[in-house]
Amino acid sequence: MSLCHKLSLASTLVVTLPLTASFLPQSPSADLLLLHGHILTVDGKDSAAQALAIRHGIIVKVGTDAEVLEFAGNVPGTRVLDLHGHTATPGLIDTHAHIADGGVEELYGVKLSDATSVAEIVARVKAQIALVKPGEWVTGSGWDEGKLAEHRYVTAADFDSVAPNNPVWLIHTTGHYGVANSLALKLAHITAATADPAAGTIDRDPRGNPTGVLKEESAMEPVTSLIPPTTPEQMRQGILYIQQLLHSEGMTAVKDPDIQQIHWDAYKSLLDQGLLKEHICVLWHAGSTLESARKALAEINSVPRLPASLGDDRLLSCGAKIYMDGSGGARTGWVYDDWLRNATTPDVTSSGVGNRGYPQVDPAVYQGMVRLLHQNGVPVGTHAVGDRAMDWVVDTYALVEQEQPHPGLRHSIIHANLPTVHALDVMVTLQKKYDAGYPEMQPGFLWWIGDIYAASYGPKRGQSLEPFKTLNSRGILWSGGSDYFVTPVAARYGLWASAARQTAKGTYGLRPFGMAEAVDMHTALRSYTAWGSRQMFLENKIGSLEVGKKADIAIWDRDLYAVPTDQVKDLKCLMTLFDGEVVYASPDSSAITGVH
Repeated sequence: MSLCHKLSLASTLVVTLPLTASFLPQSPSADLLLLHGHILTVDGKDSAAQALAIRHGIIVKVGTDAEVLEFAGNVPGTRVLDLHGHTATPGLIDTHAHIADGGVEELYGVKLSDATSVAEIVARVKAQIALVKPGEWVTGSGWDEGKLAEHRYVTAADFDSVAPNNPVWLIHTTGHYGVANSLALKLAHITAATADPAAGTIDRDPRGNPTGVLKEESAMEPVTSLIPPTTPEQMRQGILYIQQLLHSEGMTAVKDPDIQQIHWDAYKSLLDQGLLKEHICVLWHAGSTLESARKALAEINSVPRLPASLGDDRLLSCGAKIYMDGSGGARTGWVYDDWLRNATTPDVTSSGVGNRGYPQVDPAVYQGMVRLLHQNGVPVGTHAVGDRAMDWVVDTYALVEQEQPHPGLRHSIIHANLPTVHALDVMVTLQKKYDAGYPEMQPGFLWWIGDIYAASYGPKRGQSLEPFKTLNSRGILWSGGSDYFVTPVAARYGLWASAARQTAKGTYGLRPFGMAEAVDMHTALRSYTAWGSRQMFLENKIGSLEVGKKADIAIWDRDLYAVPTDQVKDLKCLMTLFDGEVVYASPDSSAITGVH
């Protein structure tokens, strides 16, 4: 199908103009030209261009309109997109998004991310129960007490009158806690006598009875293990759903962490059918024991290893993921100083001591897991939210690199919310000496869950949260992401939040984290393009619009370098190209005309 035909199907205006002069049509210099644009290349000089030429999905020329037209030679049949001055960027890259699981949640669960009250959540659950049989599970995701009028957790008692005969499980937007109704707690044998598991918390009322809120995997698993598993076809449909959304947001590459075999099989199935049109780099779930790390290593060894990929860089196995700690919103991250409630009151555990969170894996065992994977040449991404967790992670990376140097594995610190000065120092050394120790960060946390973060971290720590400016000043490269479904997947929100540092509701002020760590849009865009491509192990293929790289391109309705910061979150993608193919054209893309 020709590009012009595709654009017609997408309701894009197509204009035919005569072309003069011709080179030999059997071997054209380019088969697609983008002209009359404002192209932000994100190359090493952060240069801008007017036009570029593409051949077989690869950029072959970047420059002025005249330079690109001269290069292409106006061969008959060459396709042209006239950008009419619109801004183009590299396709945006999210280096931490659970898109497969998130797509499944979007399609098959009760959506709660926009709920503004407990009553609204209860009403949605009640509506879903009317559609299922007694005894069937009702699941949902996305609730956030920071966005609820009541500013409290949803509890089992809220659902007992509307769901007496159906077990209910609703995961929090962070993914690190959720709420079960009384029937689900009963089925899971969770009672007042049930002790908190290792690395988990059962939330309790003043009388010691479970409220239904369960924090971290070990506490959630007795409930979640009872829920019917996702089917392979549901997983495929979830990926296809989210891929459409990614294309509509100018996003062409994603690192999907914490996958298992069902996820890989779904991605591979779609790839084999020609339906996977994203660069997907995955991290395999490594669990919390040496045994589970060995299992992950076996899975990694059963598929093509880096630098190999499948489908011309559409599917890559990029390493393994380990959780060092929990969540800032759940106050389960491993920190040096007590977590807070309401930004001022120290949080306490059920035993009455100050709550400083806890590791998700025994620290010594963690070191053994990282050592096993590192010595086998497997990149490791470690979830670390708290400052104490981050110190342990970077020190472990430094230890295994010293024991057996393996430069280029690019071990990462996932989230890296609150690095200490020590962690910053170690990351500088790791990056310079070993090409490792890269923070994979989520600016959108400051916005979407910023109100519960402000409550948990407090004003003092909040000033150092997501310290992009400090990272930049220290020469530490990082990459941006959404942690979808924790925050909405659109990268434009992360771009905006990198500069705005503004919370969703302003419960503790719109900017409780201050502006000292804000960065400009040039830096923010680089974290979602050129720097992100490194963490995908594709920096020579994507991430900037340069000769020899893939034509992954997003075209926007405004220039994100020129508009006020507040407008960046409202960017609209007009068109997305993946490997030179138009995979999305918005209803507004008639502003871009196609010529053949």
